Amino acid sequence: MNQEKIGKFIAKLRKEKNMTQQELASRIGVTDRAISKWENGRGLPDISLIQPLSKELDITINELLSGEKLKKEEYQEKLEENILNTINYSSKVNKTNKKFRKIVLIIFILLIILASMFLVDVRRMNKNKPVLFSTWGFYYAPPLNIEDEKINLAIKKYIVDESDNDPKYHDNEKSFASMRVFLLDEKDSNKLYYVYAWVLEEDYYVENNKLIKDGGYSIPHKFRVEKINDEYKVTESIIPSDGSYEEDMKNIFPRSVRKDMENMHTDGTIEKLIIEVEEQAKLYFHIDKIE
Repeated sequence: MNQEKIGKFIAKLRKEKNMTQQELASRIGVTDRAISKWENGRGLPDISLIQPLSKELDITINELLSGEKLKKEEYQEKLEENILNTINYSSKVNKTNKKFRKIVLIIFILLIILASMFLVDVRRMNKNKPVLFSTWGFYYAPPLNIEDEKINLAIKKYIVDESDNDPKYHDNEKSFASMRVFLLDEKDSNKLYYVYAWVLEEDYYVENNKLIKDGGYSIPHKFRVEKINDEYKVTESIIPSDGSYEEDMKNIFPRSVRKDMENMHTDGTIEKLIIEVEEQAKLYFHIDKIE
């Protein structure tokens, strides 16, 4: 269908009836902008408006779609042509509408995803936790988890105190510990925690102004930590026994922790723990070299 031709035909008939665009729009239930759009050839009336528009302009639907008055001998030919044109036009409109709906749906889904991501990050920021996706233009510095550090210190103190209470073979012998925490599992908000860690504990003493290592251990632990009177205290420590090490590992440690522990002998964890313990001993005894 020729939109420009139909538009000029509508404008011509409207003017012949001395109607303004607003008057014609009011009679068929549309806006004057719609009438202007049709008359300028930038669109066609919706199929539902073809009949009322034709009635207001005193023409047939066939004539409206042809964009001209028709003679009797032209009527049948134009009718068939307009039917085919209307079908093709409707098909194009439907395809355009489907494409538009798909685009709108995709945009809607993306907006939902972005909104969900934003809400997740806002909630995490409100709880002083690191964001997961983006700072969304906001300045955000993840806070240090002081409570986790307090728990780690309580565990280290527990390890050293236990070792210091063991029989010593040298007067100035002292225990030092370092550890890597694989999982800190909070069971009761700010009250009860289970901490799964690998612990390295070593004993040192000084003889003839030389720092000497005197035994120790390197083994996984499961600690039960409770907050009592605003202080964290280790109330239980479990380790796998020598006789049933593999079975105890499965019973004590979650699978994810066991999997991480399998890599610690190749990822530098042990070396790092050794360095930390040695530095503690050097600082404590004020000696730079270990024999």
